[in-house]
Amino acid sequence: MKKDIPFLPVEGVFLVVASNEENQWHVYLVNENPFALENVIINSRGYGEKDGAPQQTSVLRHMFPRVEAEEYITIELIDPSVFHLNNEYWISYFVEQQIYDKKFIFLPDSIVPENVSFIPQIGMKGILHR
Repeated sequence: MKKDIPFLPVEGVFLVVASNEENQWHVYLVNENPFALENVIINSRGYGEKDGAPQQTSVLRHMFPRVEAEEYITIELIDPSVFHLNNEYWISYFVEQQIYDKKFIFLPDSIVPENVSFIPQIGMKGILHR
């Protein structure tokens, strides 16, 4: 049962939303730890309101067999037309036999130029979420 599984705090794993030279925005998963992450599963979705009406995106699911130590991966392309929504990324992974789980939410209108800074782990400017 889920209540019998110990969920330890996630440390050294975070997300970055950054744009490349073509002004395309991507979401990256960064593993700062000295060990690899195994069987990484990520669910992403957007939800909120636009002009007073509820709005949501499709749920996307991503699976990565391994994210190496002190490396990063591209999760997905993100369209600026959803920056006004809550953009949620629920991440689960294993380290040895222990499961880790964390939900990251980029709040509405938090992905804006004023919040961009240089992220040395990926060598780009972006918005970091720990």
